Amino acid sequence: MPLAPPSLPPRRADTPPPKQGNRASLLIILLQDLCNTNKRLQEELKAKSEYMKEGELDAFPKVPESYIETTATGGTVSLIAFTTMALLTIMEFMVYRDTWMKYEYEVDKDFTSKLRINIDITVAMKCQYIGADVLDLAETMVSSADGLVYEPVIFELSPLQREWQRMLQIIQSRLQEEHSLQDIIFKSALKSASTALPPREDKSFQPPDACRIHGQLYVNKVAGNFHITVGKAIPHPRGHAHLAALVSHESYNFSHRIDHLSFGELITGVINPLDGTEKIASDHNQMFQYFITVVPTKLHTYKIAAETHQFSVTERERVINHAAGSHGVSGIFMKYDISSLMVTVTEEHMPFWQFLVRLCGIIGGIFSTTGILHGIGGFIVEIICCRFRLGSHKSTSVPVQDGHLNNHVPLVTEDAMQ
Repeated sequence: MPLAPPSLPPRRADTPPPKQGNRASLLIILLQDLCNTNKRLQEELKAKSEYMKEGELDAFPKVPESYIETTATGGTVSLIAFTTMALLTIMEFMVYRDTWMKYEYEVDKDFTSKLRINIDITVAMKCQYIGADVLDLAETMVSSADGLVYEPVIFELSPLQREWQRMLQIIQSRLQEEHSLQDIIFKSALKSASTALPPREDKSFQPPDACRIHGQLYVNKVAGNFHITVGKAIPHPRGHAHLAALVSHESYNFSHRIDHLSFGELITGVINPLDGTEKIASDHNQMFQYFITVVPTKLHTYKIAAETHQFSVTERERVINHAAGSHGVSGIFMKYDISSLMVTVTEEHMPFWQFLVRLCGIIGGIFSTTGILHGIGGFIVEIICCRFRLGSHKSTSVPVQDGHLNNHVPLVTEDAMQ
């Protein structure tokens, strides 16, 4: 703002008016002062505007480089922190891509539908000597003619088939030890190779000595008994009977191999508990029993959605000897029972928002933790180094000698006073 001209002291009444020359010089001096003041104000305003442009209008504060101290330990800690963040980010992304199986249980309310049984069993007897059928608790008989095929085969496996069976038995042993592998089998369904027995690669001229019974049967959804025994089954008013009298006792041989046994919809790649089982009979009157508990299962994965059944099994075998009190009929008996609970298996995936939250937690946690550890480490090092410096300092003062006090003049003795 313009400066007001300096006020002149009031002129006394008796003071004579100034002369014309003095007035002109006074005006010149005032004009010069006014020009100098205006010039100085313009320079200050210009400097202030430049300062506002450079400093005050900067929204991000700048720390001068002279204030930043870079150390080797700080760089090492930063390198370790970034490496750890990269590794944990990769591992977290792998966890995000992975899926897991969720199991839910509810009461099975479906009692009217039919239960499908998928069978592929080879018995070491000729097809005309044995018969297979199902009899449930409602005394309903389902004959093998309703869906099973009898195929004469050679009981001994070829090298390729034996290798397939050996691999299947190894998988079964692993499944019994590690139950979580069943989740992997569920997720890999439809992506795995078929679990069916491969055909023979050799052309054997040996006559067939066994019978392969394979196909599907549809039974009521109640407990029942699927069995293979001597003689063909015939209807009976109180159930059914087998014509075992027409078969020689020396022909009995219920050594068998279960290539596949499942309940419900057939799913490729899923391995069931009895797949690959092989039993060799030690006596003609051998009885093999399988007690099966069937659990209805709904499977929902990203690859397949199916309604199938899982089952657990307990095996038992004994020799029929009526004289020793071991009664029964020679053959293969599979007694199954339907569980009242239904299991729903669903494949789930980590949500994307949860992945982002976990990722932010990893990055922020590593930054904070490394900063705290680096600060604590530097503080401890500073304390240790300061103590070493203080311990290495030695005093340069002269020790007090006898008869002297702080290196001052010797004390005056009594003899000297005398």
